[in-house]
Amino acid sequence: VQLQASGGGLVQAGGSLRLSCAASGRSVSYYTMGWFRQAPGKEREFVAAINWSGVSTYYGDSVKGRFTISRDSAKNMVYLQMNSLKPEDTAVYYCAADQGFLISANPKEYDYWGQGTQVTVSS
Repeated sequence: VQLQASGGGLVQAGGSLRLSCAASGRSVSYYTMGWFRQAPGKEREFVAAINWSGVSTYYGDSVKGRFTISRDSAKNMVYLQMNSLKPEDTAVYYCAADQGFLISANPKEYDYWGQGTQVTVSS
């Protein structure tokens, strides 16, 4: 499975961005999909995850109520809608795929990773 994240950029605080993650090489329809982020000098942080059916989602505390994860299994795509962005959301955002059925916030559970897309929020 290859994952390609896109949609990052520079946005002012309070603005919105939509990240996309395109999967190729294999269908990820039955995979749990997640988004993580890593800011300079910090550990990788869980952002959001969605189960294979799209019914169950899980968010990190810092993004609850502002970010929404979704998926389009027919297109082998996963999205992260980010609203009310804050400067502390600045990071490289990675999408990841987990062959397990249970949603996890632990990056070690994920089997495949994309290359990351930079999100910068200016104050």
